[in-house]
Amino acid sequence: MNALQSHPILEAHQLTKRYGALVACDQVSLGLLPGEIHALIGPNGAGKSTLIHLLSGSVAADSGRLVLEGRDVTREGLHQRVKAGLSRSYQITNIFKQFSVFENLLLAVQAGAGSSFSFWRSRSQDRVLYEAAENLARDCAIAAEVWHVTAGTLPHGEQRKLEFALALASKPSVLLLDEPMAGMGPDETLKLTELIASMRGRTTMLLVEHDMQAVFRLADRISVLVYGRIIATGSPEEIRNHAGVREAYLGEEQA
Repeated sequence: MNALQSHPILEAHQLTKRYGALVACDQVSLGLLPGEIHALIGPNGAGKSTLIHLLSGSVAADSGRLVLEGRDVTREGLHQRVKAGLSRSYQITNIFKQFSVFENLLLAVQAGAGSSFSFWRSRSQDRVLYEAAENLARDCAIAAEVWHVTAGTLPHGEQRKLEFALALASKPSVLLLDEPMAGMGPDETLKLTELIASMRGRTTMLLVEHDMQAVFRLADRISVLVYGRIIATGSPEEIRNHAGVREAYLGEEQA
């Protein structure tokens, strides 16, 4: 994969976050390469969610730097980072449950385009937004027969798929996926895994996930976080055979 020989699109330099005496992230440095799916794994309490918060801008780091496509975004908040091309999904499904599936897609596309609904907008402008929402639905395998279904009534796996589509609507250069398989059964997990795999190369993804089968199927590279520190980064095969990683997971097979 040529992208793996490129300069990182997102670079974290010694990011640190403390909560009192607890050091949740301890000088974490991480580089995501253009177009790759990079998995972040580690035991429970290792600091994975804290790192996602630091990268997304929902939590400010105590120290360290974050550079996105050569631009220092360390002091920028969540919304500024989204505008700069950094998007994320959440552990808890984050959709407009009272709206239809298509309304969710339309709102996301509208926000990504930087426009708003207006009585004074031309029909051609509306058509562009509608077509973009339709294309997004098709790209993410959201069947036309559910477009007008209320989003909150969808099965959990379909809601997660919709959330993934919403995260893609802004066409981010980097997408942070925080446990997208959480709460899913085997069939739902497989479908979402296939969807994420189909998007390989369209955007850079950082995947935080407990499902090791999904991780090893999807990841180009894997980083392992233990006690707030990254102890190893490498290919799935390198991580599988890494003695320190095996020790970290000893007795915690599905951390």
